[in-house]
Amino acid sequence: MRQYLPSFLRHVGPGIVTGAADDDPSGITTYTQAGAQFGTGLLWTVFLSLPFMIAIQLVSARIGRVTGKGVAANLRDHTPRSFLMTMVFLLVVANTINIAADIAAMGEALQLVVGGGAHFHAVVFGVLTVLLQVFVPYRKLAPILKWLTLFLFAYVIAVFLVDVPWGRVLHDLVIPKLQWTSGYWMMIVALLGTTISPYLFFWQASQEVEELRLKGKGRGTDRAIRHDLKRVKRDTYVGMIFSNAVAFFIMVLGGVVLYGAGIRDVTTAAQAAQALRPLAGDFAFALFAGGIIATGMLAVPVLASSAAYAVAEAFDWPDGLERQWFEAKRFYAIIAVATIVGTGLDFTPIDPMKALYWSAVINGVVAAPIMAGMMLLAGKTEVMGSFTSGVKTRWFGWGGVGVMGFAVVMMMWDLFRPV
Repeated sequence: MRQYLPSFLRHVGPGIVTGAADDDPSGITTYTQAGAQFGTGLLWTVFLSLPFMIAIQLVSARIGRVTGKGVAANLRDHTPRSFLMTMVFLLVVANTINIAADIAAMGEALQLVVGGGAHFHAVVFGVLTVLLQVFVPYRKLAPILKWLTLFLFAYVIAVFLVDVPWGRVLHDLVIPKLQWTSGYWMMIVALLGTTISPYLFFWQASQEVEELRLKGKGRGTDRAIRHDLKRVKRDTYVGMIFSNAVAFFIMVLGGVVLYGAGIRDVTTAAQAAQALRPLAGDFAFALFAGGIIATGMLAVPVLASSAAYAVAEAFDWPDGLERQWFEAKRFYAIIAVATIVGTGLDFTPIDPMKALYWSAVINGVVAAPIMAGMMLLAGKTEVMGSFTSGVKTRWFGWGGVGVMGFAVVMMMWDLFRPV
């Protein structure tokens, strides 16, 4: 199998990296929190979100490949500017908070493994991720990100190191255990906001544009587009299934080990790794901690550059990770500022992990209007030509909008209803 692995990594595209980036240290924290607080009772959300996640990421990838422009560039041309600017602003804020949480988790995880100061490690990771994006061109950065996706298998292995009641797990995966509390619905919105994240829409579409630039061609003929869309579909399916499978295993680990031991309050991914050590053993701890560092190195560039793509496209600035820094100064400036500010938040009294929870909730709230805008774009012939979305994609795409909207409404209703 080993001899085929490099070939496989050459053939998979932005979809697998997008899916893996979804399971960043912030996502790991949210999934672990869900398991620690509700056991296996929220596993059904992973099963529920998968078809909607596939549909919306497929729409974003198709928009990028067919139009040769990212999501923000298309929204700039076809939606009110106030809507675009509001969405981009919220995206940048949420991404910066996510960067802070991811870098803090990476620093704490490395501290648990090798010692030293967590803040020092965080600064090193912040500087390293900026240098990667600014000085490593996309054609060399993309394979690095693809290799980092393999570290997510650490969480799959870790689950099989503990005793899992698979009968209960499978039952809770397909039969929801509903609770009518604000905490329960806030966690669902946080899970959906973590799984179906706006920054992933912008990232995957922009990476399809990067792939076109790398090949030195524009939109291409209809035949070329049709050929590429087959790869896009396969790539997106694989990436999203992989992403949700990893999320499932992380929630199982939290729901079986931490919830079973009576540990309910897990605020960081590193804390989860440390809590696992006496319960699941040193090997499971090492896998969990190592996975945090590797996924952070994958996710922080995705978070920073997706914010940069969104802003640059909104203002029609030169962008692209394949460009030299002096060819897209404002694009790379956004990457640097988002990462530096995110790293700096770790030195303030603001708890990035508490802010992260609300960031995930905000992502869940703003995802619905962005998804609706993308679905409208994907259905317009003046945008997509003869490559408008199919019936199944439209059903699941709009279904995802409805699910996100319903979860947010339920959370707000329970949060503000009279006691």
